[in-house]
Amino acid sequence: MTTEQSPIPEMPSTWEGSEPEWICYITLVQLGKIPDEDFIYQSPLMGGRLDKGGNIIDFVFKDPPDLGINVQGNYYHYGMGVETATRDILGRVQLASLGIILIFIDEDMLEDNPVYYVREALQYRDHSRLGRRGM
Repeated sequence: MTTEQSPIPEMPSTWEGSEPEWICYITLVQLGKIPDEDFIYQSPLMGGRLDKGGNIIDFVFKDPPDLGINVQGNYYHYGMGVETATRDILGRVQLASLGIILIFIDEDMLEDNPVYYVREALQYRDHSRLGRRGM
């Protein structure tokens, strides 16, 4: 697959997220999305970080208002067992009940071709391991 790739600037020490989230954030900006105007990073829409029941949505969009994107780190989201995957799926179901479609982007996809996979997510296409399972 060939798409133009813009260089990703080095992640600043003040960034409060993961490196894959930084790649997604910068790619959204490079695609013309404006932070806090077009999307909110680390939205506490689902209660924020709590021991039980809370969740952070990595990117929630104002336009389209029914789209959210979560970046799936390989270790945390796929390497820590069924409990984490179940929490991700439940988060998707909770957002669906609010009319929001949650698309996952896997860390390795962002490292491979961020422009392609972020554009796909913006078109509601989920290529993640969870998405391929039809969840």
